[in-house]
Amino acid sequence: MATNQNLKDLQWLLIAIKSESLNLHNISFYFSQPTSGCYQETENSMNINISRDNNNSNVSNFSEILTLLASSKTCQSCLRNLEFHKAEWETQQVKSLGVLLERNSSIKQVVFRRNKLSKECMSELCEAVKRNRVIKEIVFCESGIGHAGAELLACSLKVNESLEELQIWEDSIGSRGSEELSKMIEVNSTLKLLTIFDSNSITATPLISAVLARNRTMEVHVWSGENGEKSSKVVEFVPENSTLRIYRIDISGACRVACSLGLNSTVKSLDMTGVRLKSRWAKEFRWVLEQNQSLKEVNLSKTCLKDKGVVYVAAGLFKNRSLESLYLDGNWFGGVGVEHLLCPLSRFSTLQMQANITLKCLTFGGGRTKIRRDGLAAILQLLTTNETLTRLGIYDDESLRSDDFVKIFNSLQKNASLRYLSLQGCKGVQGELVLETIMETLQVNPWIEEIDLARTPLQNSGKADGIHQRLGQNGKSEPEMDTLKDMPLTVPKSCRVFFCGQEYAGKTTLCNSISQNFSTSKLPYIDQVRTIVNPVEQAVRTVGMKIKTFKDEDTKISIWNLAGQHEFYSLHDLMFPGHGSASFFLIISSLFRKPSNRETKTPMEIEEDLQYWLRFIVSNSRRAVQQCLLPNVTIVLTHHDKINQPSQNLQAAVHSIQRMREKFQGFVEFYPTVFTVDARSSASVSKLAHHIRKTSKTILQRVPRIYQLCNDLIQMLSDWRSENYNKPAMKWKEFGELCQVKVPPLRIRSRHDNKERVEMRRRAVATCLHHIGEVIYFDELGFLILDCEWFCGEVLGQLARLDVRRQSSAERNGFISRKDLEKILKGSLQSQIPGMSSKVFENLDASDLVRMMLKLELCYEQDPSDPNSLLLIPSILEEGRGRPQKWQISSPECVYAGRHLECDDSSHMFLTPGFFPRLQASLFDLICFKTQVHLYNKIMGLRNQHGATYSLEKYLISININGIYIRVELGGQLGYYIDILACSTKNITETLRLIHQLIIPAIHSLCHGITLTETVMRPECVQNLTPPRYRRSQFVSLQVLKRALLSVPADGMYDYQHTWDAVSDSGRTVLSPGFDFARDLLSEDDFREVLHRRYHDLYNLAVELQVSPETNPDGSEQALSTGDDHEKVDPSLGGIAKGLEVVLQRLKIIEQEIRDLKQEIQGLRYYEHRLLTELHQKVNYLVNYNVQIEERKVPNMFFFVKTENYSRRLITTMISGMTALRLHMLCEFRREMHVVEDQMGCEIMQVDNMAVKCLAPYMSKFMKLLTFALKIGAHLAAGMGEMIPDLSKEVAHLAHSPLLTGAAGAAAAGAVGAAAMGAAAMGRNRSRGGDTRDIQQDLRTAQQWVVDFLRDRRCSTGKEIAEKFGLWRVRYRDSGQIAWICRRHIHLRAHEVIEVPI
Repeated sequence: MATNQNLKDLQWLLIAIKSESLNLHNISFYFSQPTSGCYQETENSMNINISRDNNNSNVSNFSEILTLLASSKTCQSCLRNLEFHKAEWETQQVKSLGVLLERNSSIKQVVFRRNKLSKECMSELCEAVKRNRVIKEIVFCESGIGHAGAELLACSLKVNESLEELQIWEDSIGSRGSEELSKMIEVNSTLKLLTIFDSNSITATPLISAVLARNRTMEVHVWSGENGEKSSKVVEFVPENSTLRIYRIDISGACRVACSLGLNSTVKSLDMTGVRLKSRWAKEFRWVLEQNQSLKEVNLSKTCLKDKGVVYVAAGLFKNRSLESLYLDGNWFGGVGVEHLLCPLSRFSTLQMQANITLKCLTFGGGRTKIRRDGLAAILQLLTTNETLTRLGIYDDESLRSDDFVKIFNSLQKNASLRYLSLQGCKGVQGELVLETIMETLQVNPWIEEIDLARTPLQNSGKADGIHQRLGQNGKSEPEMDTLKDMPLTVPKSCRVFFCGQEYAGKTTLCNSISQNFSTSKLPYIDQVRTIVNPVEQAVRTVGMKIKTFKDEDTKISIWNLAGQHEFYSLHDLMFPGHGSASFFLIISSLFRKPSNRETKTPMEIEEDLQYWLRFIVSNSRRAVQQCLLPNVTIVLTHHDKINQPSQNLQAAVHSIQRMREKFQGFVEFYPTVFTVDARSSASVSKLAHHIRKTSKTILQRVPRIYQLCNDLIQMLSDWRSENYNKPAMKWKEFGELCQVKVPPLRIRSRHDNKERVEMRRRAVATCLHHIGEVIYFDELGFLILDCEWFCGEVLGQLARLDVRRQSSAERNGFISRKDLEKILKGSLQSQIPGMSSKVFENLDASDLVRMMLKLELCYEQDPSDPNSLLLIPSILEEGRGRPQKWQISSPECVYAGRHLECDDSSHMFLTPGFFPRLQASLFDLICFKTQVHLYNKIMGLRNQHGATYSLEKYLISININGIYIRVELGGQLGYYIDILACSTKNITETLRLIHQLIIPAIHSLCHGITLTETVMRPECVQNLTPPRYRRSQFVSLQVLKRALLSVPADGMYDYQHTWDAVSDSGRTVLSPGFDFARDLLSEDDFREVLHRRYHDLYNLAVELQVSPETNPDGSEQALSTGDDHEKVDPSLGGIAKGLEVVLQRLKIIEQEIRDLKQEIQGLRYYEHRLLTELHQKVNYLVNYNVQIEERKVPNMFFFVKTENYSRRLITTMISGMTALRLHMLCEFRREMHVVEDQMGCEIMQVDNMAVKCLAPYMSKFMKLLTFALKIGAHLAAGMGEMIPDLSKEVAHLAHSPLLTGAAGAAAAGAVGAAAMGAAAMGRNRSRGGDTRDIQQDLRTAQQWVVDFLRDRRCSTGKEIAEKFGLWRVRYRDSGQIAWICRRHIHLRAHEVIEVPI
């Protein structure tokens, strides 16, 4: 306080305030000083003393100061804080203060320290606060406001919307006042800080409860100094870190706070350490855990909770989905409490889900916590099954012994989630055995980052250093190594034998007899009886797939008896051995139709039985990504004992099998011996059993090696089953735990290891075990089937034969909901198989079975992205082939199109039974969802999205997309073709575009390893939905049709017709003969492809000529196609160059102006006509360019052909040493050159160096051009179709040509091209001077060689040339030129030529 010398009287203050000379921010009033005055502490702060000696004067001065402050403009904008010390307020003074607070808009804080406020004054003050909209903080310190003042203050703050901080220190507001304030808190949303210091701790309960219940973000501090004790904090809530700490509270208050936490969202951390709690509070807190969604951490350490209280807490954990940390150390519960506490964090069966998956940290223990045996069992169960807990603390335990901690650490070996384990102060952590166990655990569990052993005997003895060192090693990053790469390989030890055959073939009986033959003494008695006595099962067929396993020395042989019933055929694809699997096949067929009668099968019936399985084996082996070796097949004929004497049928069957062996040579590896056995007699099957032994060992040596690890894992998995009550299924997590503990190469060595890489290795090993038949593993399902016999025989047997239609009320459209299917599965597996259902559902849930059916393709999801999607089950689809078939639309505007997709090698392969159901689901997925509809709209070029409908039958898919109706039918007795029929009001191009870009790609995507050839179906068959048996001959290959179009002149392409043969049945005409235009069979895209191929051929020819433009002065001719005037083509070489340049220019114009199909054909006709006219003119020039050579006594146009494998190959390159060539000549009639039919030609035994020297220039310069001209020549005259060579090659392969029956079919057109290009080349070289003479010399040399060669072969006279080449020497009447032409032209063109024999 200031001295008297520094004090200024109050009059000075009043004058200063009036003069606006003071710029004060803080003013403090003191009423306890002996003299009055004021002291300016700083420039902006002033202390005012008001003495109590002269009461009236002082009171008036105090009131006047407040009034002046209220009216001062400077103070109204600057004054921030007011503080009153020991003021005894009167009503008028409070009113003055109210005026000041009301007028001043800058006062933020008002503090009352040791003031005396009567009830009236307090009421007046609260009214002022109620009206105020500026004040942020009010402090009452030792002002004795009591519960009445608190009540008045609460009423004002219910209205006030500006106050943010309220502090009441050293005032006893009591429970009544705190209740009133709590009501205020429920209404007021602006208060940010509430600080209460009260004599009674009970004051805290209403306040904090209101804050929590209303989710107020209000900071709360409540202190208490009860009964003269030292003051201490009762409650603290800090919204910034969402932490609520309760230091001291009675049980009723604790229960009230717990109730307010139920729906609270502001508290994330609750700390009640040291508060003594009872089960009554725990009961309330259970509801908090069940309802609260924001509480993350709860600390209940040293709260004296006993078993009953912990049980309530544990019950709340079952439904809690937010709590992450729970601290319960230092409490008084025992083993029962521990057991209940850990129950929601543990699993007690493989199918049970962990109840609480959010709690990450848990601590318990203490000197008064007795864990004992029940608690230990719960801890072990927790550590074995929990997958979420990362921190676990057991503190100061004295009830667990050393061997108990050994068990705890052993259970940690399989735990992959725990990171921190604290055993502080546990007396049982001691001894070498505990230390050794900890080190072993850390060896196989790299996930543990810290083990806290503080205050344990092991730590105190200094033996824990090795543990910390090992923890540090587990934290280091180790270099990545491909541990599988360096593992040793070994021969597999298990081989599978697949028994394939129709029902009643005797597969099961044969399997039993073979088993007895392997080890009779080890067979169970019931198996011996079944094998020895006349078996009843011959009359009762075995249902489902069966597996029987036995040992032969160190080789494990398992017989997989594939079910012969048709309902199981769709599963056979999945059971087919994988890549590199050691396996072979026994195809078993009975010699009798049924075991109960004596009707023998015909050889044809036996052949049909065997052929199905052979094609099945070939088709599935081709589906494999890589085929290591051919499938090994042995044929067994059963019931041979019923044949009393040699039978002709048996001999015929053997011959039939021999034919099949030859037919399937190169596809399967047949064992040469056909076994004929009595399946009931072990003696009869002894040779077959020996064959199985021998073949198994041979196969095991031939298949790829496997990792030694796989053989080791087989035994480990067997031991695991023995330790786990012979469980048939294993979760993937359990497999990972097994690998981590017992398989070092598959172990995660450091927590920084690439876990995905290790998982990939484990999956690779599991897949390898699947391929060799030891387990059944599907990556998506998350479990392994260890008992294949149980899975195939019992589970799959029931799934494949599931009668959904009988148990489901849904429409029979093939779809059923997932829930209904799960219900049906439970009912079927429980009711139909007594005693087995529990075994299934102990290991597999109904949802697992549904996912398994999806993986096995027994059902399909309607929408894979929707978890509640309907499921398509193809097996419940009805067959509609017996019902009349018709299109949904029928109008004259409809167009009909059909495509036939057939296996390219249908005699060896077919579409397996699992194919069409997969196609049904694939097309459904493609067509019935928005993304695919968008794809269709993109394909069709549509803007408006139209709906798609989709319906299914057993062998039929019906689709309607935007008015295009499509039927996809499976055909053939063994399913070797697919028919696609379409009816549409759209044009043929739109219809076929949908088929080619949506339907056919979906089909090809499912035909792995099988090639499908596409043919065009007769539209009349599509329109009338002609049965498949009548439309077998009504197809034409798409490529053949395109080649046929390429073989006709351009002006005939648009009107080209394909003719169809008639079809009759028993003399009745089913389909009459007819024709269809190619334009109606092909889409515009296909037709344009043909035209572009023609353009491509013409363009390549023109480019190869490499002409340069020259001016042609001659007149013009009328273009045939357009009528425009163009320059005439002069027969000179310059004219050819000019003409070709015009042709090239015209080609560019045509390509730019293409608008529709007819325009393309029009341009093509013009282009082709101009180019070929020029070629013909120059051919004539070439033929007669040197009439002096032997006076044309031999033909000029020659070519060479080599015969190979019943086909002819045009020779374009001459090499010394070539043998077996033939020389052929062309008919040289002008503009109509061609190959002469049945031309004998002249044989060249061997090409010598002289022939190469004479002919090489001719061959290199002209025969290469021949390959380009060949296409055009074929279009012009020869009609060679598929014999036209690839322009990218210089060799023309002319195989499979009906035109090759005479001479070389390609050569007719080829020589035209060669001659033309030779002439064009000469024309091009004329401008180069000497080059032209070189080319003429090359031609002269080649033709002179021909003259000499024919003279040597005594073929120089006209008669001899006519005999060998079918050509006669003639002279044109108009020009007098000599030519060699065929007999046909001599007769047809007699008026143009005169025969001039030599």
